[in-house]
Amino acid sequence: MGSVSNLKIDLVEVCEAAARACAPFVGSGQKDEGDGLAVDAMRTRINEVKMNGMIVIGEGAKDEAPALYDNEKVGTGKGIGVDIAVDPIEGTNLFAKDMPGSIVTLAAAPEGAMFRPGSCFYMDKQVYPKAARGQIDPEAPIADRLNQLAKSLDKSVSELKIFILDKPRHQQMMQEVYATGAKVRLATDGDVNGAIQAVLNMGSDALFGIGGTPEGIVTACAARAMGAEMFGRMAPQKDFEIKLCEEEGVDTKHILTRDELVTSDDCLFIATGLTSGAYVHHVKAGHDAFGKFMTTDTVVLDGGIGNIRHVMTTLHV
Repeated sequence: MGSVSNLKIDLVEVCEAAARACAPFVGSGQKDEGDGLAVDAMRTRINEVKMNGMIVIGEGAKDEAPALYDNEKVGTGKGIGVDIAVDPIEGTNLFAKDMPGSIVTLAAAPEGAMFRPGSCFYMDKQVYPKAARGQIDPEAPIADRLNQLAKSLDKSVSELKIFILDKPRHQQMMQEVYATGAKVRLATDGDVNGAIQAVLNMGSDALFGIGGTPEGIVTACAARAMGAEMFGRMAPQKDFEIKLCEEEGVDTKHILTRDELVTSDDCLFIATGLTSGAYVHHVKAGHDAFGKFMTTDTVVLDGGIGNIRHVMTTLHV
C-alpha cells in the first residue's frame, strides 16, 4: 500500500509548473489570463503523476474562473487512490496587483479522506496553531475564544494578531476582535495564506472568517499535517448557493472538526509562491550562462512524516 507522502516531489512539480506558467502575468491586472495558464499547466503535469487521482474540490464554480473541475480524474490512473484539492491561483486579485500573499496551492490525501462539500462554495473557518489544539471552544463568543487562544500561546490577548479577510461580511467580527484589544491583520484575498500563517505561527495567531470552501479543504490538510487546529462550518452566501445547499440538505449549523474535513494524517499541503509572502518567495526570472531561467520557492507540509520542507527549484526555460 503506497503513501500519499511518497508523491510529494511529483506534486511539488505540479505547483511549480503552474507558477512558472502564470508568473509573467503577475502585476498585469489580468487575473483570468493568469489563472487560465496556471490551470492548463497544472492539469498537464498532474496527469503525468502515477496515481489514481480525483479532484474532490477545485476552483471555478464559485467565481466562474478557469478550473480543474470537481470529480475530474487526474493522474495516470495507476497507483494509489488520491483525493486532490487545488487552487491554481490563491489570491487572484493579489496576483493581478502584485501584492504579497498569492500562491499556487494543492493538497492531497488518501482516496475518501477529504470532506465533500457538494454545492457549498463558502465556509466559515477558524484556524489556530498547534499549541491551541484541543484548547478552543469553537462555539464560544470571539472574546472567549481569544482568551483561550492567548492562554494556550502564553500571550496576553492584546498580543494576538488575527487574520481576517477585509470583506463587508466580517465588519462585526472585526469589531468584536478589536473590542478585546487583539489586533487584526487584514487582506483583500487569500485566506489560505492567512491560515498557513496561523498553522505555522508565522505572522498571525489565528484565522477567522468566511472564505472559499476549496481553500478550507486545502487548509484542513495543512492543519492536520502540522498538528494544528481548525474548525469549519458551511456558510452559503449567494441566493443560488443557499438554494442548492437547502436542496442537498447541507447542515449550516454543524461545526466540522479538522479531522472531519480530512480524516488521514497521510496528507500533503503544497504552496508555491507567486508573489512574496510570509513563508514563500515570488517566482524569479533571469538569465545566466545557460540561458533564461525561472526559480520557484515552495513549502511542503507533510503529515505522513510530520515535517516542513522548503523546495527551491531553478529551471532553464
